[in-house]
Amino acid sequence: MGDIINLRQVRKDRARAEKEIKAQSNRAKFGRTKTESERQAQEAQRQSDRLENSRRENQDDTDKK
Repeated sequence: MGDIINLRQVRKDRARAEKEIKAQSNRAKFGRTKTESERQAQEAQRQSDRLENSRRENQDDTDKK
């Protein structure tokens, strides 16, 4: 006769393995390194500063308020 196995445990092990495979693909798809995140934040800040610095103030608009 064969070994006795716990079917519930086999199901859970299989589910864990499938979740790990999905997690690996998500890490490759969505994961970014710290330097990439920092670089993107710096780029967004630079673009925001550039936009803010290029605004023109209109004296007529401030008098009407």
